[in-house]
Formats: sequence, structure tokens, C-alpha cells
Amino acid sequence: MATPAAVRDDEPATKFAKDQLKSIIERIERLEEEKKAISDDIRDVYAESKGNGYDVKALRTIVRLRKQDPNERAEAETILETYMQALGML
Repeated sequence: MATPAAVRDDEPATKFAKDQLKSIIERIERLEEEKKAISDDIRDVYAESKGNGYDVKALRTIVRLRKQDPNERAEAETILETYMQALGML
């Protein structure tokens, strides 16, 4: 005889929830795999650029700066310049 828990497992709503959860987990796993592949591709591009004589640290900085809003970037640069002047670095 089936236990009450086993009977609940067969209910359509419970089956739907399990299927939906499984689908979500599988999508996340697939996206994580894609993210790793893209990360590997980016690492390869940086390695290639290093092999061509480019400074990877500078390239990473440029990529980071290009993501920023121009106003936020200008503000950060102004603050940095002010601090550097105060420390006698400029």
C-alpha cells in the first residue's frame, strides 16, 4: 500500500513543481557551462594579446573603464587626480 507521502508525489501539482525545479536547475547548469566556456575564450584572447606584446593589465583596465558610465568615470578620475596631487604624485 502506498504511503501518504508517495500519494502526494503523484499529484499533478507536485509533479509539475518537481519538473519545473529540475528544468530550472538544468538551465542554470547549462548557463554555468556556457559562462565557463566564454571565460576560457576571454582568457585566450588576453593570452593572445599578451603574445602580441600588449599589456594585459592595461587592457583589463580599459575594458573595465569602458563599462562605466562616462560621468561616473570622470568623477572617479577627478577624485583620483585630487588624491594624487595631495600626495605629491603629480
